Amino acid sequence: MLLIGDDWAEDHHDVEIQDETGRKLAAARLPEGVEGIARLHELVARHGSEDLDPAAVTVGIETDRGSWVQPLIASGYQVYAINPRQVARFEERYGTSGAKSDKGDAHALADMVRIDRDQLRPVAGDSEQAQAVKVVARAHQTLVRERTRTFQRLRTTLREYFPAALAAYAELELTSTDALELLVKAPTPAAGAKLTRTQITAVLGRHRRHNREAKAATVQTALREPQPGLPEPVTAAYAAAATAHARLIIAPNEQIAAMEVQVKAHFLAHPDAEIYLSMPGIAEITGARVLAEFGDDPTRYASAKARKNYAGTSPITRASGKSHTVQARYVRNNRLAGALQRQAFSALRASPGARRYYDRQRAREAGYNPALRQVGNRLVGILHGCLKTRTTYDEATAWSHHAHTPAA
Repeated sequence: MLLIGDDWAEDHHDVEIQDETGRKLAAARLPEGVEGIARLHELVARHGSEDLDPAAVTVGIETDRGSWVQPLIASGYQVYAINPRQVARFEERYGTSGAKSDKGDAHALADMVRIDRDQLRPVAGDSEQAQAVKVVARAHQTLVRERTRTFQRLRTTLREYFPAALAAYAELELTSTDALELLVKAPTPAAGAKLTRTQITAVLGRHRRHNREAKAATVQTALREPQPGLPEPVTAAYAAAATAHARLIIAPNEQIAAMEVQVKAHFLAHPDAEIYLSMPGIAEITGARVLAEFGDDPTRYASAKARKNYAGTSPITRASGKSHTVQARYVRNNRLAGALQRQAFSALRASPGARRYYDRQRAREAGYNPALRQVGNRLVGILHGCLKTRTTYDEATAWSHHAHTPAA
């Protein structure tokens, strides 16, 4: 067996190769790309026996994706993606000075896969379709987050000099392209008050708004409401900032819509899509995000509990001496946790069983978030069972053992 520690950077990889006893066989700095992969294979061939099984080559690296990791998996190597925090804690075994180097990190990674391999999680062997869903789902979510950040800046700016715009465009949603176009067209209170109903209706018409006349009248009335004014130079400066933010949001709107089409197409092409969509509270976008983060490797989660632990919905226990507490799990995949929370919230209306389970948690004096997290935890367990048995969700089966349990 060969153990490899791989400390990666943007343009190179520091690697160390050990044997089963921990003896250092080789260390090298390899370039990123095909040349580096080829040189790594040469090192493995040089230090391994002629009949070395690729599965006997174990690699520890601080990432689970990319054009370097995938060829390693394709070669049959066992690849372990290790959290950088785990590596940092492991290195404390060597000393407490805090010294750090790329070669030292490679050495620690090789030691980790040699000593603690049973405690680490191998990179999942997800299908190509699942990897594609992950790429587009994460890209879509990142665009939405970037738009939200810019919108918050825009909203703060408008509150300081043009609060009437917030009220005027509330019905249209300020992140919508037509509302932003109107704001760019009239970025100051004076300009907004001069907008005619015809001008507003024309913008709404280009974006196919329903009830355009009524909405245009509402917008015009709100823009003409009196409000405290600022000095003209200050107002002009605020207007320039607001216009810049508005233009920054218009561009992502187009890309988010285009990426949403891609997310749905890739998700619906996956064979597990039917099972995910049968779950309460899940539609195409939420389902794509959950599938993307869970992956589709059937061997990745040994049990429903393992899937719940990865999802971060199951609690953790801290017990030491007389102290014994049960807390929420905050070290988790935040993308997955957010999608599952959205699913749990929507399931309260879509599933009578989920609603009863939630009400039971609240009757036990659990707060809103803990109760919702418990619903999500239960739904993750149900999803695991559905995926394992290749069956779609059934309301009666899913909640049968909770149907007659009396509330505390």
